[in-house]
Order: sequence, then C-alpha cells, then structure tokens
Amino acid sequence: MSIWTRILDAISALAAGESLADVFARLRSAPERRVGFAIAVIGLGAKMAKADGQVTRDEVTAFREVFQIAPEDEAAAARVFNLARQDVAGFEDYAKRVKAMYGDDCQPLCDLMDGLFHIAMADGTYHPGEDAFLARVAEIFEISDRKFRAMRARYVPDATPDPYDVLGVDPHSETAEIKSAYRDLVRETHPDRMIARGVPEEAVRLATDRMVEINAAWEEIQAERAA
Repeated sequence: MSIWTRILDAISALAAGESLADVFARLRSAPERRVGFAIAVIGLGAKMAKADGQVTRDEVTAFREVFQIAPEDEAAAARVFNLARQDVAGFEDYAKRVKAMYGDDCQPLCDLMDGLFHIAMADGTYHPGEDAFLARVAEIFEISDRKFRAMRARYVPDATPDPYDVLGVDPHSETAEIKSAYRDLVRETHPDRMIARGVPEEAVRLATDRMVEINAAWEEIQAERAA
C-alpha cells in the first residue's frame, strides 16, 4: 500500500470538524509515524509557503523532491497538500502536535526540519518570514540554537556553517571526542536508521545533503588541527 493511500486513510478517519492537526495524536507507533512524518512536512510546509506571501510552483515541486512522489500517487499527494493549505489550524498548533507525537526523540524532528528547509529554499530565496517561521518551529521542537544554525547554514547560501556546530561539539573538545561525535552522526544519518525512526522511505534522500555536510565538517576540523 502506498504511503499516500495510508495518509488519506488517516485523514478520512478524522471526525467532522476536526483539524488535520488532530491526526498526529493517533500516530504514535513506529509504522504510523511514517505517515505522521509525511503529513507533518506537508502540513507545515504548506503553511510555511504562505510565509513569503505566495505559494510558488517551485515550492510545490519541492514536495515532489523530498518525497519522490510516483506518478500514480500525484493526485493523492496534491489532495493532502491542499487540505493542509486550507486547514484553519495555525502552524504552531501543528508543530506542538508533531512534538507531542515524537516526545523527547529529537532526531526525527531534525529530519523533519531538513525537509522544511529544502522547501523554503525551493524558489532560490530565503524570505525573512520563512526564517521566522522555521525558527519558531525549531523552538517548539526544542531543537538547540546550534543545531538550527547548522541546518540553516547547509541550505541558505549566505550562511557559513561552523564545522563544530555541524558536529554538535565544543571547539575545545579533544579530537578523539569530535571523531566519536562524527561517527555517531554518520550512523544516525544512514537511511536504515532514518527509516527505523519513522522517516518514510520516500524521504530518505534528505540524508544525502546532511551526510555531505557532516563529512565536510569533519574534514575541515581535521585540516585545521593538522595545520
């Protein structure tokens, strides 16, 4: 069964008058979280698309890139996007429901933020409204400022990534400690680990950009310390 069919099934189970945001309270087990992840990216992404005052073709296309939507699933995916865009619930309500779905498990929330940054940059610009939107979502998700800066630096051209921020370590840490943190991040970014924590198979391509950043940060620190 396609994940889009499962998403539509989850949405159809909502009672009359319920918001799309209410679906997150019912998606707590690991298999269901894949559905929740997709709805969260689409729901928050559709609302973020309004942050710069317009919904562009590029932003809609970005959903296809994040999820690798098959031609036969395009109609279902478009329906979910339109439902999210028309939902009266505010984005903060969405974000709080998503946070409750994942609890204290930060990594899936970081995966989700990666998808939102990808959508924000789909039209080639990073609007102040989008930055404020993403910063507030990160705050609700309880993502640290350091992690948020690292994500923004990877996607926004005028933001230079700090390699220590990328690896989540203190600049004064021993090299062995930094290497250990690097290896942990590589493991966490493996597609199998991402799928295990609830990222749909259709969205694991998000790991590619993150892995490039992680490797570049480690190489930069190694070169700096060897100099």
